[in-house]
Amino acid sequence: MAFDYDIQIMDIGAMIDKLSGDLGDKAYEVSDSLARIGTQEVLEAMIVLLKNANPESRYMAARTLGLMEDNEGGLAAVFEAIKDKENQNQVGELLSVLEGFDVSEYYVALFKLYLFGNFKVSMIAKDLLDHKDFDITHRVIKKATKHWNHYSNNVKHDELYELKKIEVEEIFDDLSDFLDDKQVM
Repeated sequence: MAFDYDIQIMDIGAMIDKLSGDLGDKAYEVSDSLARIGTQEVLEAMIVLLKNANPESRYMAARTLGLMEDNEGGLAAVFEAIKDKENQNQVGELLSVLEGFDVSEYYVALFKLYLFGNFKVSMIAKDLLDHKDFDITHRVIKKATKHWNHYSNNVKHDELYELKKIEVEEIFDDLSDFLDDKQVM
């Protein structure tokens, strides 16, 4: 293994402690090891760690969850962390770990982040929307349209808005076409 002897012999509790508070230079290696271990104990500890006072610890918890093979139980907690005002300065980092999750039920939440997030958040959300599989229904499109209408009614209609409008119209056309094709089958 490519890990230090220290990390190999640590117990799970000690490894979790290494991600709490001030992080050492081995934090990423510890996160990788915990993700490989991937037990229910690790999952639950990372969910708790998502509420740690240290923002770096919260990110490492989300990162670890995103790397775990069986991480479904942590997805809702990561989304709660994304929505938590305490994490407003690290939403992009937290959002980036969603690549490791099955977000098929979270289209509307990601679409909302795409619309209302800062540049980084918007780009990460758009990438997830473009490259992940989602459970698309008429209800999903209706909710996404509601968020678009809210966005559209509350932002300046400048050049940036016009570009986003074109992109959103293409998204809605693609989703509608997908549902139409699905009904034909």
